[in-house]
Amino acid sequence: MIERFYLKNHLSFREVTLEFDHNFIVFTGASGAGKSVLMEALLALFGLKECDAGYIEATVAQKLNLEDYGIEEDSPNIFRMSREKTARYFINNRQVSKKNIKTISKGFINYLSLREFTEFENDNLIALLDAIAATITKSHPDLLHSYHETYLRHKKISAALTKILEEEKKVQELKEFTIFEIDKIEKIAPVPEEYDALMQQKRELSKKEKIEQSIEEASQIFQHTPKVAEALQLLETESTFFDDAITQLEAIFEEARGRLDELADIDIEYLLDRIEQLSSLKRKHGSIEEALIYLQKKKEELEHYENLSFEKEQLQKDQTLLQKEVDKLAGQLTKQRTKALKILQERVEHYLRLLYLEQVTFSIAETTPGENGKDQINIQLKTADLKKISAGELNRLRLAFLAASSEFVHEKGGVLVLDEIDANVSGKESMSIATVLKQLSHTYQIFAISHQPQLSSAADIHFLVHKENEESSVSKLDHEGRIKELSRMISAEEISDEAVNFAKSLLEKR
Repeated sequence: MIERFYLKNHLSFREVTLEFDHNFIVFTGASGAGKSVLMEALLALFGLKECDAGYIEATVAQKLNLEDYGIEEDSPNIFRMSREKTARYFINNRQVSKKNIKTISKGFINYLSLREFTEFENDNLIALLDAIAATITKSHPDLLHSYHETYLRHKKISAALTKILEEEKKVQELKEFTIFEIDKIEKIAPVPEEYDALMQQKRELSKKEKIEQSIEEASQIFQHTPKVAEALQLLETESTFFDDAITQLEAIFEEARGRLDELADIDIEYLLDRIEQLSSLKRKHGSIEEALIYLQKKKEELEHYENLSFEKEQLQKDQTLLQKEVDKLAGQLTKQRTKALKILQERVEHYLRLLYLEQVTFSIAETTPGENGKDQINIQLKTADLKKISAGELNRLRLAFLAASSEFVHEKGGVLVLDEIDANVSGKESMSIATVLKQLSHTYQIFAISHQPQLSSAADIHFLVHKENEESSVSKLDHEGRIKELSRMISAEEISDEAVNFAKSLLEKR
């Protein structure tokens, strides 16, 4: 429900503040006063129209699931549009794209001047029929839940089976490739850290001759150790440090000779070939460890390919059983929805008769089972498809449909905007529209521009839009003000006693 509306600097309107504490609101006034301009601004705030207003704001007392759009929900939610060079939209002080604000608004605003078919989309019709069916058969929600669960299991198994069948077409090729990949790694039989050890050996081998020559030349120092000891003795210097150093050097050279002897036993060609094999794995997989992980994955894939036939057979059995259950439950849903559809058609026809429209025909056709069953709901007016009827007929059909729906779906908070829905209709037709709108006002907050006293008199709140000196303003009418405005609508500018009496009688009937 919109609780407050504020408009500033839009065409002939300088500043308007309106507050709404009831659901059925009507705007009247002389032609050109600015009624449509005002309604246009209201719709523009919610992204449903274009206008050049400087500033528009409204408070909406309704939960809108704004978290889905990254906006914090508030109570009430504040919508705002401001314009400098371009229009900018905000909800609760968070800037929102026009596309998103339009999407959010369409969740709670119905605008009957737009040629839309949202109410008649199959998913929405099915949801309505299920709501009606639940009033007839208490177990209908359980049936619906069972169908949803069974259909989703069937869908999951069918997807798995389709994947297996697709794999089966190329499984032999995949198996051969997988075996080839496994053999290629297993023939090399890599070991973690082996590559680093081999590279160390390669580096040592590359320096082997230089090391041997260097040790041989350096070993000549040992021939001079007696001379060094003698010199130290003559110098009366302690020789322990020299003896320790010579002993340590001998140990280092001995260890090096042992290592060089081991290197002499290495098959250099094997070493280089092994390094090249492991390098090829590193180039392809990044590391020996990654190659081993890839090997394990391929072994698991090979096991999967070898088990495909068994998996396929089991899935086919499960799919057949679930398909039978889906068809059975879908058939039960169709039976219950068919009963609900008769009730819906009766109620829509009731409102259509009030609105002086031809008979409407609802029918159920079978289609491919989906999440909501296998039912496709078709609607015709005067044997014509809805896409081919006039805008006026479509709007009155939508009005009848909304009124019928409101008898079964009691969610509050929707907004219904009607732009001149009673234009060019007779008094009795206007009264019938008023009757339907009164019914709808129990579920929807209604904003209507009216040209007829019958509809205007039925409203809970009556605003008069008038223009003076090229500036428009809006005032809320009290009882006497309503009598005066209704009388003007009845008899034009020269108000007669008959018009006043008729206006009073309309308000008394209300």
